Amino acid sequence: MQTYIVWATLFVVLCIVEANTANLMTIWFAAGALITLIAVALGVPPVWQVPIFIVSSLILLALTRPLVKKKLSVKGEKTNADRVVGKTAIVRESITHDKFSGTVTVAGQVWSAVTSDGSTIDEGEEVVVEAIEGVKLVVASKNKVEV
Repeated sequence: MQTYIVWATLFVVLCIVEANTANLMTIWFAAGALITLIAVALGVPPVWQVPIFIVSSLILLALTRPLVKKKLSVKGEKTNADRVVGKTAIVRESITHDKFSGTVTVAGQVWSAVTSDGSTIDEGEEVVVEAIEGVKLVVASKNKVEV
């Protein structure tokens, strides 16, 4: 079997794997296979082909992976909703255990709210926002927090 067929097949297989995973795991080895295929076309003997593949793949991996990883890193989208955690809110609609929620106003916005301990908090009382769960704030009575 001609060695160029081996390297061409390896190049194609690695490209297919990369296209199906999109994790940038095999692209450097596909490039190494392509470099080796070019070396075969230039008449490099078989004894040098595997070392060319390994060295070229590792050099490409070492030089380009950090750059590519930095460019393709996905940053989480901040919503600024977490800015209300730790803030004081005013209960607009009583928070009761049987309704499972009420409403509070914090930072000029109205939120649905539940208590962290299942207690009832009356309208007009101050509460402290402990967390956000979905679209509801988890709050605790300010009196209980200060104790």
